[in-house]
Amino acid sequence: MNQINHHLTDSLLMAYSAGSLTEAFSLVVATHISMCDDCRARAAAFDTVGGQILDDDATEAMSESALEATLRLIGGAAPEPRTPTTRRVASTFPLPLQDYVGGDVEAVRWKRLGGGVRQMILPTSDTASVRLLYIPGGAAVPDHGHRGTELTLVLQGAFRDETDRFGVGDIEVATEDLQHKPVAEPGVACICLATTDAPLKFNSLIPRMLQPLFKI
Repeated sequence: MNQINHHLTDSLLMAYSAGSLTEAFSLVVATHISMCDDCRARAAAFDTVGGQILDDDATEAMSESALEATLRLIGGAAPEPRTPTTRRVASTFPLPLQDYVGGDVEAVRWKRLGGGVRQMILPTSDTASVRLLYIPGGAAVPDHGHRGTELTLVLQGAFRDETDRFGVGDIEVATEDLQHKPVAEPGVACICLATTDAPLKFNSLIPRMLQPLFKI
């Protein structure tokens, strides 16, 4: 069992419990929760509080069209990522992620980004994007900042940046005030699950030129 040192914030867990996160962010949160006992327990506590609030809330009369509208929403909604209580043994990808990829690492359809770095963009139903990143040991992601929020969950290997080291199960929550250059540790390749709600701000010219092509 890996020691997880970097966890989700309370605000993200509360939003996940309330169902207000986008599908892309929900997938990353659900995947981390399936790997992290601490965040799973905190999420369950928020679920309990939310359920109690609903129980205590006064009921209101519904309009005649409420059922029809609800069924339309259900019919058009994307399935929520599953949050298992345990991680599948001998798998790199936890179950919520396997549901999206269609299996474990061997099922990933990688696309090359250059320098040995590869990615697979996962299909989601909203404007936020989520992707798997494969970074060879010792390789770096170009120096960049953020126009919004980026969640990066380590599934294999580890990386370091200006803030700390992130190993398997760790999640980095990057906001607009973080400028960093993640570097995969030597040895085994680092595989991450990352979601962003706005394009990254690359400092070098070539990454900026390639950004529309790679959709990152």
